[in-house]
Amino acid sequence: MTPIHFAFSSTFMLGLAGLAFHRAHLLSALLCLEGMMLSLFIALSIWTLEFNSTNFAMSAMILLAFSACEASAGLALLVAMARTHGTDSLQSLNLLQC
Repeated sequence: MTPIHFAFSSTFMLGLAGLAFHRAHLLSALLCLEGMMLSLFIALSIWTLEFNSTNFAMSAMILLAFSACEASAGLALLVAMARTHGTDSLQSLNLLQC
């Protein structure tokens, strides 16, 4: 495994560990998801440059577009949760009261 592959796989795993272990606030969970998506985008971009493959050149841009949509939906959920509950703490959510 090259150092570049190790760096991006460890970045993805750190984002996944942050998502799994730091469930206190919605904003921290969204930041972990965004870090995971950005590491996947950079890894996919380097992969297409490494193999000189033009077939998968647009897949990195499509992933980045989905990442932007995910970020905007997460921000909308964060604003809606802050308005209804007064905080972004995930402990204040009760799925039975939806």
